[in-house]
Amino acid sequence: MTATPVQIAALVVGAVFLLVGILGFIPGVTTDYDTMSVAGHESHAMLLGIFEVSILHNVVHLLFGVAGIVMARAANTAKAFLVGGGVIYLVLWIYGLLIDQDSAANFVPVNTADNWLHFALGVGMIALGLLLPRLRSTGHTTAVPPR
Repeated sequence: MTATPVQIAALVVGAVFLLVGILGFIPGVTTDYDTMSVAGHESHAMLLGIFEVSILHNVVHLLFGVAGIVMARAANTAKAFLVGGGVIYLVLWIYGLLIDQDSAANFVPVNTADNWLHFALGVGMIALGLLLPRLRSTGHTTAVPPR
């Protein structure tokens, strides 16, 4: 059976999350790696020198990645991953805008770059989850004319 566009999107998004989660644990890719904490705003480790990360933040990316890959097995669960994950990222975006980044409320942790990436991820994942199920699979079949 050929994968639908929404399944492919969920698989790709899941794989990217998995890769980002792994990269967050690699010194060099993550700057100030020696300052990484389990959670909280005290972590000054930065993925690609831009996005604030912690062990918790990386584990969340790994879990989202595994969820996307597993849920890509069926079109309905792939859609649920994209839309549900998108909603979670929009909630995280709003949370990141509202909290004091130097407070205990910043437990993930997030910074301004993370906030706007979360916004883009949320909108993008929801758009993929709502628009792609309307597309047909790109698999080609050859019709045999009746005799």
